[in-house]
Amino acid sequence: VDRAARKGFLFEYSLDSGKRLREVEVQQGEMFHPGGFDMDDHSLWLPVAEYSRNGRTVVQRRSKQSLALLSSFPVPDHIGCLTLSNDVIYGGNWDARTIYEWNFEGKQLRTRKNPNAAHFQDIKLRYGALIASGGVIQWLDPETLLPLRTYAAGKTDRGVPFTNEGMDVRDGRLYLLPEDSPSRLFIFAIEP
Repeated sequence: VDRAARKGFLFEYSLDSGKRLREVEVQQGEMFHPGGFDMDDHSLWLPVAEYSRNGRTVVQRRSKQSLALLSSFPVPDHIGCLTLSNDVIYGGNWDARTIYEWNFEGKQLRTRKNPNAAHFQDIKLRYGALIASGGVIQWLDPETLLPLRTYAAGKTDRGVPFTNEGMDVRDGRLYLLPEDSPSRLFIFAIEP
């Protein structure tokens, strides 16, 4: 995010070289802060919010192939992270104090208060659990939101908590992107 220019960007990088492959601006009006996103086979699902705890969000569906905007739906809260199941989009507002669920057309299905003390910055639905990062990394039961297991997370050599920003878990690896410009991707081996 470029707060001064009030612009948000989606970048694609090569995992092998770190080279930036492409980028697209994602802002819509006053909504320019991209949050934690997820993908399905053909699309990227990205929340883009006003830069305010009580701001609004547009959840964008973008083509994985071209990054073009395919569809979107509005949310009257700041959504900072989201993840997908086969038929539900889960989203967390600022610090994920409230967990939302929508269908793929944007109809809100339910909301729940987050019972955990951690203020999550990103969530992913993997291995049958909601995996959330923010101070710690927790595997949560998707129905109760209660922790199934918890991992402590330290800080980078720049003093930034590893769980400060983006996170994903795939194929026995935990990916963390904690820092703002210049960013670095940290990869840890874990048991799923």
